[in-house]
Amino acid sequence: MTVTAPLTRTARWPALRPWLGTAARLGLATVWLVAGATKVGDLAASGRAVNAYQVLPYDLATVIGAALPFVELALGVLLLLGLATRLAAGVSAALLVVFIAGIASAWTRGLAIDCGCFGSGGQLAEGQAPSYLPEILRDLGFLALAGFLLIWPRTPFSVDGWLTGEPAVEDEDE
Repeated sequence: MTVTAPLTRTARWPALRPWLGTAARLGLATVWLVAGATKVGDLAASGRAVNAYQVLPYDLATVIGAALPFVELALGVLLLLGLATRLAAGVSAALLVVFIAGIASAWTRGLAIDCGCFGSGGQLAEGQAPSYLPEILRDLGFLALAGFLLIWPRTPFSVDGWLTGEPAVEDEDE
């Protein structure tokens, strides 16, 4: 009977990191797929949600609002498949920074809007209070997932790994 020594803290990270990356990739994919799917059925409402931030001309806001669900769905599919993971994570990070800045801007300007992140947004009804801090904290969490994937994009069960032929999980002997 052979007894193996427990993994040290430094030895655990290389074994754990790819699985954390897989969880980050699939979690972020789910976020984008849900966000895009909830908006794609009503592109006009998505445009109104972007316009509610009052930072872009109306016509540009409606075009961006109509395109955004398709960008979110594309990012979700890429991350789900693990294809172009670093690129998808980079675009995700950039979008999340824009979303965080938009929410913070609406908050500081005293606007009472729903972010429209997961469905129709826009002006809140009289007496409804916006939930800007939880939205910003949530998006910061998503940004952390994207950042993880920017640094460590190789994950098990990904098209990227299949295309390169490189294992995502390092051997213990290395």
